Amino acid sequence: MLSRRRLFVAGLAVFACLAVRPPGGVRAATDIPAKLTDPEFWALTEQLSEPGGSFRSDNFLSNERGYQTVIPSLISRVAPGGVYLGVGPEQNFPYIVALKSRIAFIIDIRRGNLHEHLLYKALFEMSADRADFLSRLFSRKRPAGLTRTSTVEELFTAYDAAQPSAELYAQNLRAVVDWLKKKHQFPLDDEDINGVAYVYHRAFFLGGPNLNYGVGRGAGFGGNAPTYEELMLAEDGRGQNRGFLASESNFAFLKLLETNNLLIPVVGNFGGPKAIRTVGQYVKDHGGTIAAFYLSNVEQYLIQDDIWDKFCASVATLPLDDASTFIFSGRGGPNGSGAVFGRGRGLQTATRPILSEVTSCAVAQ
Repeated sequence: MLSRRRLFVAGLAVFACLAVRPPGGVRAATDIPAKLTDPEFWALTEQLSEPGGSFRSDNFLSNERGYQTVIPSLISRVAPGGVYLGVGPEQNFPYIVALKSRIAFIIDIRRGNLHEHLLYKALFEMSADRADFLSRLFSRKRPAGLTRTSTVEELFTAYDAAQPSAELYAQNLRAVVDWLKKKHQFPLDDEDINGVAYVYHRAFFLGGPNLNYGVGRGAGFGGNAPTYEELMLAEDGRGQNRGFLASESNFAFLKLLETNNLLIPVVGNFGGPKAIRTVGQYVKDHGGTIAAFYLSNVEQYLIQDDIWDKFCASVATLPLDDASTFIFSGRGGPNGSGAVFGRGRGLQTATRPILSEVTSCAVAQ
């Protein structure tokens, strides 16, 4: 561990090197594209990524029941239209929608997470509305009577009663692969195609609305995890559901982002040498600012593996302003900032400013 004096000097160096944007949520004009071509999207995904790694479980969906609860305070501090960074699958979507993110990068050590986001991408783009999306996601025939005005509760009540169809799954999988390979012309190899099929079958066809964190490899870590349906019906602690299926407008925002190739999955270790830094360089080159960085509870593993300082040094290279915010679960960083949650309470979600964090960590060697 560095001494307090060295940490202080490191913090000053970070501030000297950071391209700090205007405070108060006022962001400079950017030239982040309004749309990426298919070759640009795939080139970014590949060029920003590191070699894939492994984790103890498949992480098909979040096990954080309360990840919406920070959204009211988050949107009061962070201006819309910034750049979003995150990790994991669907729990990123409510944050992206709430912040009206201009572009989003999802960085995860598992290439399986990229496969899941490619599946989501195809399903968003292929679906006209939420009911269509759920029909494809769970491979269940669309129930009669569902409309764009149906509540999310009505949607899931209807799909709970529908039965999964192996024939519909096979048809949908062919359509997804064709969409990615023929329409977008992404050069997916057999491993990627098998990865997309694995996520689609193991998680969403077999799990359906009752899918939870305990499904798949590492299933023993599921515990009392919420189901997909429970997460989609959750709210922000103030009575408002901010999920991506809560309304047609929320769904449409993500569908447009996906259609414009602006939700970019990246394979990378948070403590690795490349992914965070190259994403940051892309954002800098296009005049953007990181609005929010969702960490889930990855900090726990960075600390266990003694690579927290490497992660923090990479974050220090990002284009930040004083509104840039970490969203995290479980506990704060090793310097004691952020909330520390007691045992038995499950994963709790909180936020803290990024700039104040990077002033107390080591600068890259």
